[in-house]
Amino acid sequence: MDRARFPRNPETRRSSHENVEYQHGLMSFADPVFGFLEDVESSSENSNTSDDYQDFVEDENCNIQDNKIFWEEQDQLLQENLCRTTSIESKIRHATKEALKELNLSGKQCICRRPVAADNGCRSCLQREICNQLLNLGYNCAICKSKWKSSSQIPSGEHTCLEVMDTTSKKGEIRVVIELNFRAEFEMGRANEEYNRLISRLPELFVGKAERLPNIIKILCSSAKKCMKEKKMHLGPWRKQRYMQAKWLGTCERSKPVPLPVKYSDRQPKPRTSMLTFDLLENLSGLHQNAVQVA
Repeated sequence: MDRARFPRNPETRRSSHENVEYQHGLMSFADPVFGFLEDVESSSENSNTSDDYQDFVEDENCNIQDNKIFWEEQDQLLQENLCRTTSIESKIRHATKEALKELNLSGKQCICRRPVAADNGCRSCLQREICNQLLNLGYNCAICKSKWKSSSQIPSGEHTCLEVMDTTSKKGEIRVVIELNFRAEFEMGRANEEYNRLISRLPELFVGKAERLPNIIKILCSSAKKCMKEKKMHLGPWRKQRYMQAKWLGTCERSKPVPLPVKYSDRQPKPRTSMLTFDLLENLSGLHQNAVQVA
């Protein structure tokens, strides 16, 4: 029996066709939707970038403000520590300044033929002269030489300064450190403006009890570290706090200076003559004759 052939349901075909059209319509409808989402994402990215920049600006402003507060605090702390003094410190400081003034006026030179009290003078000879004058005034002054070995944190080194051991106080023996070139010990060639301003507060001549130095060294070394960090540079190990403390607060060897032969610059050295030179000059003077014309 032949199978009856039924025509395809037009509704089915229409429905299928509409379904295809709906799917195509869905795909074409998605294009503006995706475009809208891309616009939203782009707008969100721009907003995030703007927020990040704003955060960066705020962080920079905070850093600038924090840096300003830091340097102001360091300056205040340093001045507070430098202003503290006692009567014995003031007396030794005055005596040292007078000794330096006298050396500058005298024009005295040491055996190394360099001016004792000049910027380019001999440091060791200057220390000897000052030490001798303080000894003559009755102070128990000595040249203090500290020497330390290298470690994992600092290199080896040595340093000399003057010290006075005072026993007049009822509290016991007091060690007073005399550093003739104190400011130069902390100067840095590539320092920023804030650090240089801080260093300008330091006296060229430091005379103070040893117990004052730890706080001063800590202030200056932390400032040096901050300075190098701002400039994105490496801080040398000889600028670190432990290295600077070893100069004045480490174990040292005390020695009294031996008076050195000195001469004054306004005195001209006398010419030296031997007996041979004297006789020769005497004989030559008798050989002088008038010139005779020869035909």
